[in-house]
Amino acid sequence: MGKRLGALTLAVLLVAALSLAGCGGKSEETTKVRLAEVTRSIFYAPEYVALSQGFFEEEGLEVEFQTIPGGDKVTTALLSGQIDVALVGAETSIYVRNQGAEDPIINFAQLTQTDGTFLVSRNKPASFDWNSLKGSTFLGQRKGGMPQMAGEFTLKKKGIDPQKDLKLIQNVEFANIPAAFASGTGDYVQLFEPQATVFEKEGRGYVVASFGKESGKLPYTVFMTKKSFIDKNTNTVQKFTNAIHKAQKWVQTKSVSEITEAVLTYFPDTDKTVVENVVKRYKEQDSYATDPIIDETEWNNLQDVMEAAGELKSRVPHKDLVNNSFAEKAMK
Repeated sequence: MGKRLGALTLAVLLVAALSLAGCGGKSEETTKVRLAEVTRSIFYAPEYVALSQGFFEEEGLEVEFQTIPGGDKVTTALLSGQIDVALVGAETSIYVRNQGAEDPIINFAQLTQTDGTFLVSRNKPASFDWNSLKGSTFLGQRKGGMPQMAGEFTLKKKGIDPQKDLKLIQNVEFANIPAAFASGTGDYVQLFEPQATVFEKEGRGYVVASFGKESGKLPYTVFMTKKSFIDKNTNTVQKFTNAIHKAQKWVQTKSVSEITEAVLTYFPDTDKTVVENVVKRYKEQDSYATDPIIDETEWNNLQDVMEAAGELKSRVPHKDLVNNSFAEKAMK
């Protein structure tokens, strides 16, 4: 009887020990999340930090990550269920809503809070004046996309009518814009980094202004998903937002060189000094959001920009397409 009781006690203690071991540290159970970004850009540094520093894994998430160039293409992938979460401009959720989607796309965590493009001149000016664009050929971004709208919004603030004062080119695919400028198209071009810095380094062009500084704060790039996904996977969305906020805090407290090291693996073909210069440029102009909250004032500024570009069918209330509950909980 004593031996049987002793064996039973040992078995109970063993089960208890295994249970306690399972409760400590990171859970062995992981949830897969299929994430796609609209382009590969140093502009999205906190996203790569979340991946490289293991913040998703800490939350029990296995992120299947890919790049799908073009806002229309990544949105289609999201709507068709090919991916779970998209990193893309918040304007896409408004377009989908205004097209009458039954399952709307909900913005739940902000990553960047300014436009990420720069005005690049083919020739190096002694001093830059916005009026020098008048009469020039301007190679802009895709019509209806946030870069193009923020660019035109800035031009109008500077007294330039994009349709009348410029020869405006907008029919070049997003991925081909740098190559088009390099081959001789345009006097000015609107470029993301690292292309702008690379062109400066190669003597192909010169950064003369920042559209991010000029157009003000916007929910420029956000993580979004379908409402149905949120309803079925609330805990997963919370964990995802937690990881993003950890990355945002990490970026805020670390040096430019540390951030560069953390994201470098995602830019294998880009010189390290270029990546460092770009991180420095974006950090100095506060492009990286410090928290995941999608502010209502910024949301309204976004719609002002869309209206000015003639791309907004009707305004959408902040509460209809933004769910800040995950961001608020992540920040506690």
